[in-house]
Amino acid sequence: MTTTPAADPTDPHANDANPYGGGDPYADYRGGDFPFTSLVDLADRRFGAGVIAANDEFFAERENLLKPTPAVFDPEHFGHKGKIMDGWETRRRRGADGEHPFPTDDEHDWALIRLAAPGVIRGVIVDTAHFRGNYPQQVTVEATALPGSPGPEDLLADEVKWEELVPRTPVRGHAANGFEVTAERRFTHLRLKQHPDGGIARLRVYGEVVPDPEWLDVLGTLDLASVMHGGTVEDASDRFYSSPTQIIQPDLSRKMDDGWENRRRRVKGTHDWVRFRLAAQGEIRAVEIDTAYLKGNSAGWAALHGCDAAAGDPADDASWFEILPRTKLQPDTPHRFVLPRRVTATHVRLDVFPDGGLARMRLHGDLTEAGRAELVRRFDALNG
Repeated sequence: MTTTPAADPTDPHANDANPYGGGDPYADYRGGDFPFTSLVDLADRRFGAGVIAANDEFFAERENLLKPTPAVFDPEHFGHKGKIMDGWETRRRRGADGEHPFPTDDEHDWALIRLAAPGVIRGVIVDTAHFRGNYPQQVTVEATALPGSPGPEDLLADEVKWEELVPRTPVRGHAANGFEVTAERRFTHLRLKQHPDGGIARLRVYGEVVPDPEWLDVLGTLDLASVMHGGTVEDASDRFYSSPTQIIQPDLSRKMDDGWENRRRRVKGTHDWVRFRLAAQGEIRAVEIDTAYLKGNSAGWAALHGCDAAAGDPADDASWFEILPRTKLQPDTPHRFVLPRRVTATHVRLDVFPDGGLARMRLHGDLTEAGRAELVRRFDALNG
């Protein structure tokens, strides 16, 4: 289902943006509030995603699609091929001859995207920022799942089956075009089509990681909370400045807003918290809590509680038990805690007192037999 307004079918320019008139290039940008953006971006270049091929990138390189930062625009930036844009832009398609100057209806440009981690896709954003009159009229997004590290020739082979996640749909220029996805399958690669040609600034692919149980077996000890292993944020008290999903990203924080920061809490007797679902039931051995780059706004104290959904309901307060007592945190510092005994859990709740930011959390341990069996069941179901 698309959350982008439909175009007037009688006007091919109904979705154009106004020409850039100076000042802030984002002043007239048409954004959107999409519920799936709280999930991890499966196409995040920092975690290993890549644009592995495109049929054309004459004006702007395909790799720009997955830059983690918003697209920039410099009205004076030109090269020997023309205006330099921060996105993926193809040349203008032409018809067969002067009597038929327009391309046929089925002609299009395409790019192949490798996801950083295979998973179930819940939403896609095709961002056409700064492409005002040179964006595609429609886009299509398809997905497939192949094992290993396939190249372009493997993905484009005749026997590969592609599932349509976003049917051919009009998009707006200089806008965030968001699409909800309902396919309950595990995918590894996408094919982005633009009809007939044009430019796209960024592609975001939000969803839930579904790891391969055999790979986790080889790893042994792993971060049970990491988004790359299937950990997710279920709920949080506050998302004012940034998403709590950033706490369980696999990399290190690079700047202050690269973690989770909440607003200043003013009601005494309350505190902020985030509840996580682990990759599966596991035994936690050690905990890391990192406040990197958070100095005057880091959390003052933190505590960690767990719940084993096999033995109790995460919604029931009585099911929660203490893993780490309320502990003072230092700003801009990694904190490491070895637990006195292994703790079995499917969920954890990280409490901060009274408020403040955290960069990362790691929960080192391994899967239980029951946890691995559940992971195998889900893996098989989503690969069917």
